[in-house]
Amino acid sequence: MTQDEAKRMAARRAVEFVEDGMSLGLGSGTTSAIFIEELGARVKAGLKVRGIATSAASQRLAESLSIPMTNFNETPELDLAIDGADEVGPELALIKGGGGALLREKIVESAAKKFIVIADSSKLVRQLGRFPLPVEVIQMALPIVTRKLQALGVNPKLRHRPDGSLYITDEGNYILDCQCGEIQDPEKTAADIRSIPGVVEHGLFLNMASLALIAGDKGVTEVGRWNSERFQGAVAAIASRAE
Repeated sequence: MTQDEAKRMAARRAVEFVEDGMSLGLGSGTTSAIFIEELGARVKAGLKVRGIATSAASQRLAESLSIPMTNFNETPELDLAIDGADEVGPELALIKGGGGALLREKIVESAAKKFIVIADSSKLVRQLGRFPLPVEVIQMALPIVTRKLQALGVNPKLRHRPDGSLYITDEGNYILDCQCGEIQDPEKTAADIRSIPGVVEHGLFLNMASLALIAGDKGVTEVGRWNSERFQGAVAAIASRAE
């Protein structure tokens, strides 16, 4: 199974959690785009939902598929949010923001009664930190934030687009991708980074997701917010099925 096939399998499973009349948070990135496509097919077949997107790109995609959109003035609380992740660790601690939408993602997913993560099995890790941690920064604060992040022992790198231009978020900010190594204490790391003036948001999503749908060669595994021992068992089981 290719990675794209696994992403579509997870997305199709996630659509099964959507019920008529729900208000939804629509994530960003490649896996979420597949979910939005699958949701659009169900809307075309008669499903009634409303969505709030976590990025301009997801908004455009949803609107192109005739998915009705709303906002937080009209819909202050969402029934369900569906989004991908760059890493899924124990207790469903996540690293997100590889697609650059971490600020809006955190806002939308914090407003949802339930947040489901969809990913292929390569995103499941025993400890967060292999994927660089995105940190969104106000432009004028970039030199200050960079120095303070270095003082915390991480290696920040300013994100650029493939054409070499600076990456600017939907909110007009920069992103620093931080090599942290294994993140032993995600709560402390999150607090330390968030305390730096000029940091808008970071890509550690802690105590937010309630379920992960992890797709691999043998199907989709539901991974809950388990203790570390049960989570490690799930990682090992998924890895063994892929061999």
